[in-house]
Amino acid sequence: MNFIIQFFYYILYQPLLNGLVWLYNYLPGHDFGLAIIVLTLLVKVILHPLSIKGLKSQQELAELQPKIKELQKKHSGDLQQQNKAVMELYKKHKVNPFSGCLPLLIQLPILIALYQVFLEGIKPDVLPTLLYPFVADPGQINNVFLGFLNLHSTGFIVGLAVLSGIAQFVQGKMAAKTSAAGNTSAAGMANFGKMMQTQTVYFFPLLTIFIVWKFGSAIGLYWLVSTLFSIGEQCIINKKLKAKLPLKN
Repeated sequence: MNFIIQFFYYILYQPLLNGLVWLYNYLPGHDFGLAIIVLTLLVKVILHPLSIKGLKSQQELAELQPKIKELQKKHSGDLQQQNKAVMELYKKHKVNPFSGCLPLLIQLPILIALYQVFLEGIKPDVLPTLLYPFVADPGQINNVFLGFLNLHSTGFIVGLAVLSGIAQFVQGKMAAKTSAAGNTSAAGMANFGKMMQTQTVYFFPLLTIFIVWKFGSAIGLYWLVSTLFSIGEQCIINKKLKAKLPLKN
C-alpha cells in the first residue's frame, strides 16, 4: 500500500502540480484558468494514442456483436462451446475484448491526481512544500481568467457546469451512435446494454453538472476541455468508420 501511495505522489500528483504551477508562472498574465486548459490539453495529447486505441477496440467489438449473437444462438445449449467459439472469433479478427478497458485503467489514476491537484494542491499553505526547486512559488493564485472572468464566481461556475454537461451529453450521444452502428444487423440490444447506454447519454451529463457545481471552476475547466478533446477523438474514429469496409466472414 505504501508503494502505491508513493507512486501516486511522486509519479503523478507532484509532477502534475508542478507542471500546472510552472505553466501558471510562464503563461501571459499568470492566468490560472489558461494554465489548467494547457495542462489538460498536454495530458490528453500524451494519452491520445491510448484513447484512440480504446475507441477502435470498442468499435471492433460492436461490429462483431451480430456474429457473437449468432454463435450464442448456435451454441445456446453448450456454454463451454459458446465461449470457445466467441474466443475463436476474436482471434480470427484480431480483437482483444479487454483492450478497450486498458486506456481507462491507465487514465483513472491521472484523473484522480488532477482532481487532488485542483482541490488541495494549490492551497497557499500547502503549495510551497510540494514544488520542485526549479519551480517558483507564485504565492497567491490569481483567480481572474482571460482578464475579466472570476474563477470563483458563482455565475461562472454554473455556466461551466452547464457547458460541461452539454459536452458530456454530446459525447454520450456520439458514443451511443457509434456503438449502434456496429449492431445494425442484430435483433436488438440487450436490456442491460440499453440501460447502460441511457445512463451514459442522460445520467452522466447530470452527474457532470453536479460535480462541476460542487467542486468549482478548476474541475469545470478541466472537464469541459477534456470532454471536447474526447469528442474530437470520437470524430476521428467516426470519420474512419465511414471509409471502413465491412468485416469479412
